[in-house]
Amino acid sequence: MIKLLVVDHHPIIRKGLELLFIASPNIKVVGALDNGEAIFDFLNKNKVDIIIAEIDLPKLNGLTALRRLKKEHAEVKVIMFSAQPEEIYAINAIKAGASGYLSKTANIVTINEAILKVHNGGIYLSNDLAQRLAVGRRVSRTGNFYKKLSTREIEVLKLISSGRKNKEIAIELDINEKTVSTYKARLMKKLNVSNIVDLINRAKLLEL
Repeated sequence: MIKLLVVDHHPIIRKGLELLFIASPNIKVVGALDNGEAIFDFLNKNKVDIIIAEIDLPKLNGLTALRRLKKEHAEVKVIMFSAQPEEIYAINAIKAGASGYLSKTANIVTINEAILKVHNGGIYLSNDLAQRLAVGRRVSRTGNFYKKLSTREIEVLKLISSGRKNKEIAIELDINEKTVSTYKARLMKKLNVSNIVDLINRAKLLEL
């Protein structure tokens, strides 16, 4: 039986996934959490095989939690489950240590297949993205625009766009405020903007 932990700040998503697998013969939801920090307390007390987690989590965002999981609980596999654009976030999530990326538009069969594939040691990406990557095609104009960014830069950009201050970003990513300022300067240069307002506007393009 695959032990699955669900982490999402939307109650309806947590409950929906719990109900989805309630009668499953091979997948059991062993917990449902609403923030990234809670993951680590849960893992210290419970056995989990796979975590399915949103990227935009309170207290500790999904990508930051993923990095920490790879250090502290390397045996636990993680599938990012998000409404964020796959062509921008999926590859960065895989680079950060995720074993899969699922869109929240995925159907029941796809979610089940992704969990089984990851449990068996595979990496799950949608057929569409996997095919585009396999033939070396550009994923999209927006994806190309942001592919120059590192995974950490994407993390910082997401936190900036959600309104986090330098100090808050530093605490969440476990870096100092000077480093946050360095990332901001680097982001403005790479995204060809000259002020924080334009940088936030660029960040909002990630939501489109």
